[in-house]
Amino acid sequence: MAAAMAVRALCGRLAGALRLAAPPSCLFQPVHATPARRGLEEFFDDPENWGAKSVKSGDAWDVKQLRGKSSEDLHKLWYVLLKERNMLLTLEQESKRQHRPMPSPERLEKVAKSMKGIDTVVREREDALRLLQTGQEKPVPGEWRQNFLGRTFWYSFKEWPIPWYLNKKYKRKRFFYLPHVERFLRLRLEKNLRRRARKQNLEKKRKKVLEKKFPHLAEASQSQ
Repeated sequence: MAAAMAVRALCGRLAGALRLAAPPSCLFQPVHATPARRGLEEFFDDPENWGAKSVKSGDAWDVKQLRGKSSEDLHKLWYVLLKERNMLLTLEQESKRQHRPMPSPERLEKVAKSMKGIDTVVREREDALRLLQTGQEKPVPGEWRQNFLGRTFWYSFKEWPIPWYLNKKYKRKRFFYLPHVERFLRLRLEKNLRRRARKQNLEKKRKKVLEKKFPHLAEASQSQ
């Protein structure tokens, strides 16, 4: 009996000591596990950048960098860039309304380039998976054909309610060209080659004019 009384007394002293040593409740901070939910303020830039003439930003995502990302990371990055694009478009419209220059408008081009790169990488993966599973190059089965003008195009297969040899609409199509069209094919090829050569000559003349106008920049580029 005496031992039980001693144990109870000892437990009471320990409980009182713990109550005295406990920190005040103001030092505790509640832990939130729910994600942050924001409203229309996400359509506007950070308040620290309001009124700034230029905003620092990183470079656009390159296709080589995006190829090393997983599909889940690309999905997350797409929505981050989508929110950034919406914010920049809102900022651009507000700058037009106030007749003021938009701070760092090149951010829109960087976001557009990054989103285009993600789209390219996703398409490459879809094409590779399709080639592995079905051996088809395009998402819709088909084949390369030529029309009556000799131009090559991709013909997608379609479902018809009747066989092709009974389909009058399909039989009216011509997937070949006559021999007299070959002359015009050569002329079209010659025209495209001349257009390409003319464009290259204009680019060379433009470079020569710039080198004469800025000789110090030409020397610096040659030294590099």
